[in-house]
Amino acid sequence: MPLLVVPALPAGSLAAQEQPHLPVRPGLALRPWRDDDAPAVRAAFGCPVIQRWHVRRLDSDDEARSWTAQWAGRWRDESAASWALVDADDRPVGQVGLRDVLLTEASAQVSYWLVPAARGRGLATEALLAMTRWAFTRGGFHRLALEHSTGNAASCRVAGRAGFTEEGVARGSVRHADGWHDMHRHARLA
Repeated sequence: MPLLVVPALPAGSLAAQEQPHLPVRPGLALRPWRDDDAPAVRAAFGCPVIQRWHVRRLDSDDEARSWTAQWAGRWRDESAASWALVDADDRPVGQVGLRDVLLTEASAQVSYWLVPAARGRGLATEALLAMTRWAFTRGGFHRLALEHSTGNAASCRVAGRAGFTEEGVARGSVRHADGWHDMHRHARLA
């Protein structure tokens, strides 16, 4: 069935370019995931807070390597993107990414997490802002949205500080280990 609108982002908009390295601030940057990040990713997904809000864990080094390896393909097929938030020693301390990329609408869902030692210093907000700037300027996106459980106050603070406007609550829309959660919706437009 043919579209009646021209896609807001033509096919190839992401795949035609290398996934960029993005500066966040001195000593902090976003870069594509690498295979050697797998041990740090496995440790991060061992955190009960990350498991609570992201509803997954990694049980082996092979699973962690599969997790890091998937992102190059997802960038090429323009379905998602994920960046490692790295410190001055190039060690991953978090993640920020785009999920459910829709080229026709030039939109995506945002995700982010931090390892426990990196929390409470505004790093998630800074990383989200850096990725958002790229997405709206060089990436060509029109809309970025995010959802978090209404029980996740920290994620709500990050969204607000990064300029994502509250749009409402999707009742009982995501199932976590402890049951169905209402999800708070936020978004930004270019």
